[in-house]
Amino acid sequence: MPHSANAKKRLRQNLRDRERNRAAKSEIKTQIRKVLEAIRGGDVSGANEQLKTVAKKVDRAAASRIFHPNRAARIKSRLSARILAAKSAS
Repeated sequence: MPHSANAKKRLRQNLRDRERNRAAKSEIKTQIRKVLEAIRGGDVSGANEQLKTVAKKVDRAAASRIFHPNRAARIKSRLSARILAAKSAS
């Protein structure tokens, strides 16, 4: 346990930030699942709309360093590639 006042404050900040980061990551994973479900269901236009939402949230998370910017780019790239594959298959 921290003893000094600044260590106690740092612990409070770390716990608060951890909860915020976990919530943001969880929300992004949920949105990614929605895109993948739309692709599996054959709803390519719906998947495109969901992709816009995912891209916005992932970019925002990368800007605040919740995700590494390269990871954000990789997520967007892989999802868009799957959507393009689904478009060409149908």
